[in-house]
Amino acid sequence: MHNTATMLIELGAIILALGLLGRLAGRVGFSPIPLYLLAGLAFGNGGILALQASEEFIAVGAEIGVILLLLMLGLEYSASELVTNLRTQYPSGAVDFVLNAVPGAVAALILGWGPVAAVALAGVTWISSSGVIAKVLGDLRRLGNRETPVVLGVLVIEDLAMAVYLPILITVLAGAGLAGGSVTLLIALGTVGAVLYLALRHGRLISRAVSSDNPEMLLLVVLGLTLLVAGLTQELQVSAAVGAFLVGIALSGEVAEGASNLLTPLRDLFAAVFFGLSTDPADIPPVLVPALLLAFVTALTKIATGWYAARRAGIKGAGRWRAGGTLVARGEFSIVIAGLAVGVEPRIGPLATAYVLILVVVGPLTARWTEPLARRLTGRRKTPVGPERAAPEPAKV
Repeated sequence: MHNTATMLIELGAIILALGLLGRLAGRVGFSPIPLYLLAGLAFGNGGILALQASEEFIAVGAEIGVILLLLMLGLEYSASELVTNLRTQYPSGAVDFVLNAVPGAVAALILGWGPVAAVALAGVTWISSSGVIAKVLGDLRRLGNRETPVVLGVLVIEDLAMAVYLPILITVLAGAGLAGGSVTLLIALGTVGAVLYLALRHGRLISRAVSSDNPEMLLLVVLGLTLLVAGLTQELQVSAAVGAFLVGIALSGEVAEGASNLLTPLRDLFAAVFFGLSTDPADIPPVLVPALLLAFVTALTKIATGWYAARRAGIKGAGRWRAGGTLVARGEFSIVIAGLAVGVEPRIGPLATAYVLILVVVGPLTARWTEPLARRLTGRRKTPVGPERAAPEPAKV
């Protein structure tokens, strides 16, 4: 009874603090993710207001965070959008992977963490934060810019790649051999392909079956379906998060929008806070220098990625730099990947925390200032806004 009461008090304290932090972030126009991370550090082991949270409590919370994160990403895109972006943006996705995953893998090897940690840290440095970037695009009023579909296209490729990367990472972390990893990858690819096909052919029927005008019923049905599919995919030796991502893809239209609005606060709570709870702030200073160096290098490689992707789309110089600067921010996925890998290499958690905190703050700054800085360095005058903007269609973020 005492343990249950303690857990309820701890969970209530965390949710209350998050609510206040979320309101503060909204008022100052800032992403709540770094504040949630800092809250997790403050309440976790070694924090200022350390809670006596059990390891099981933190582990379950973190796993729910992974599932909700992937569900939300799936809800952002329809199956047709994923297929279209895969066909048109795969060269940019390949460049993105090489330029941004390789520095993380090399850093882990230089630090002597081994090949398994290298696979995990590669994911941490590879994936941009779609949540932070979406907010930045809205705040800077760039949703109608010509380069914005390119930025969103890169994010879509990254999110789809996670459906393949996560099963590989989990298999590697579990110590499975080459044969076991290959089988898991084939099952994951087959599952993703089958769900994409069903979503393309019968997505409206699935959405209609789930749809409800009652927000409570919609929340229960979507959350229940997500947990059910996540459990079934885990039984198939595929990541539960991948199952959640596939549920999100299968839903579209008003159902996806309604579910997204209901679940966004829960996603941020579980994904960021519970990872912060598992990280001791005292472990961050020893890895701060590597985190700063890695942040600097991968900020430049993300800018190069956006520049290349915009160039492929025929966008002029100013738009290329804006696209690159917008992609710098890291966030939700980096936190989740590091959380999965902490059991194999404990130091990856503190490094990832410092890395995300740096780039989640630097990202909005590079989005705003990369293009003016590049123009000043090259001595070029500002390009008129008109040719760089598309028709003001509402962009899906």
